[in-house]
Amino acid sequence: MNQFWRKALFLLLLLPAGLLAQPQTKADLSTPFHAVKTHLYFLQPDSYQPELSARTIQGVKDLDEAQELALKLKQVYDGKGLYVVLQKIPDIVNYRDTISGKNQYVLFPNELPDVYLEKVGDNWYYSAYTIEHIRSLHRKVYPFGSDLLVNLIPKYGQNHFLGLALWQYAGFLVLVLITWIIQFFLSRLLRPVVDRLSRSRVYPATVPTRMVFSIARLASIWILMLTWQWVVPLLHLPIEWVEIIMTGIRIGATMLFLVLGVRILDVVILYVKKWAAGTSTQLDNQLVPILKRLLQLVLVFGAMIQILRLLNVNVAALIAGVSIGGLALALAAQDTVKNLIGSAMIFFDRPFQIGDWVIGDTFEGKVVEVGFRTTRIQLLDSSIIAVPNGNVANASVRNLGVRTHRLLDARLGIAYNTPPQKIQWFMEGLKKLITAHPMTAEDGNRVYFTDMADFSLVIMYRAIIETDDYGEELQVKEDLFLSALRLAALLGIEFAFPTSTIHVDTFPGQPSAEGTPGPASAEEMEAAVAALVAEFQQQAYRPLPHDEAL
Repeated sequence: MNQFWRKALFLLLLLPAGLLAQPQTKADLSTPFHAVKTHLYFLQPDSYQPELSARTIQGVKDLDEAQELALKLKQVYDGKGLYVVLQKIPDIVNYRDTISGKNQYVLFPNELPDVYLEKVGDNWYYSAYTIEHIRSLHRKVYPFGSDLLVNLIPKYGQNHFLGLALWQYAGFLVLVLITWIIQFFLSRLLRPVVDRLSRSRVYPATVPTRMVFSIARLASIWILMLTWQWVVPLLHLPIEWVEIIMTGIRIGATMLFLVLGVRILDVVILYVKKWAAGTSTQLDNQLVPILKRLLQLVLVFGAMIQILRLLNVNVAALIAGVSIGGLALALAAQDTVKNLIGSAMIFFDRPFQIGDWVIGDTFEGKVVEVGFRTTRIQLLDSSIIAVPNGNVANASVRNLGVRTHRLLDARLGIAYNTPPQKIQWFMEGLKKLITAHPMTAEDGNRVYFTDMADFSLVIMYRAIIETDDYGEELQVKEDLFLSALRLAALLGIEFAFPTSTIHVDTFPGQPSAEGTPGPASAEEMEAAVAALVAEFQQQAYRPLPHDEAL
């Protein structure tokens, strides 16, 4: 990156290229360094001797053809903005490539892998393979020909001003004007294409028109910016200028591609939100913004890597250093990493969704948000607690939000001195009360004499309540419990509580204890219970219709 800005400073100060300005009188092909210097030095305006530069082209007997190939190869370097730094070229007679092990040297392995030198005899030349591909490389860099603008500008345009010919200034202005006109029409031609590609029959009118126009405009600018890589070589600017301009164009195209990718991602996220809104779980809605942020980070990271590569930064070494630092950071932040993994497990396993009431080891409340690091739960007092996702993933979480019904599950303990007949009457009455309530299920209810405990006779009192509202659940339980108390009072049944009873025989002159009197006969019991159930049916809680409740 420092090298890039140094060259930019040299350009502003109009400094000449250093090594190429060193005087040389004859062709020297003894090393890769001298061969490349011979090729480029004798094509400079102040030392122009193309017949000496053509010495680097082997196997071409026709001198004019060899000179043409040498010139075209230099134009390829200039057109692609590839600045040859002679200091980096090995000045070794028997240099060997570390990969192939041969006497070869590739000037630009990434940009021009087909262009390399090889040793033939005692001298270094451009390889036969390179010479075979010079014309095709030249056509790629100059698809309109290298002399297009030179031939269009009158002869007086060859005069120079501030280091550039007048035709170069005029050509630049013409190209800018043509680019603006093409972009104006191209953006409007792309609008129906973008609109067609972003439209969906399932979710029509999802993408706003302004978003379509924005994508079309960005796409047109990006396309024209890429074409400028073919246009800039036509100006025949100095290599220092071309290198800076081409690097700027590539960086600008990368940043523009990043913005365009983010806009396209916004369109995709709109459809993902539509799909998530139609699913049964609310957790998908929470996952969409997290997915969007992750994809945006991937786009930004890819763009940064590309920009660093364009600035000649050793990306591999940088990533290796970042990886080592990332490992150290991960070791120092194990809890954060554990929470990130926990959040992934929550999204994959889906133990609950947004709005569910959950009970954990240290929390109980309604799930309001699942984030990267924490799950936010609203407690009974409406406060919010942020529980680390690592703890949530490892905890035993009871999800009350997935229940299909509510349950009244009680154990009624009655006194040991209750006669068996009354117990039977009591259980029959409880069954009729459960059946009589409008919000209890027809099946699955249980009323049984289940245990003879230390101080009570235990009766299971279980009823399935058909509601998913917590308030209605409490109201139904209240109805059933109050009705059980009334039934017990009607039958003269006492509820037991933990006590230690000392039995004393009857003293002379005292009546024996026979408990609270109840109905004298089965007929009276049936009539009393029937009256209680009828009254219960009239007074039991019933949910109001939706419009009346409002």
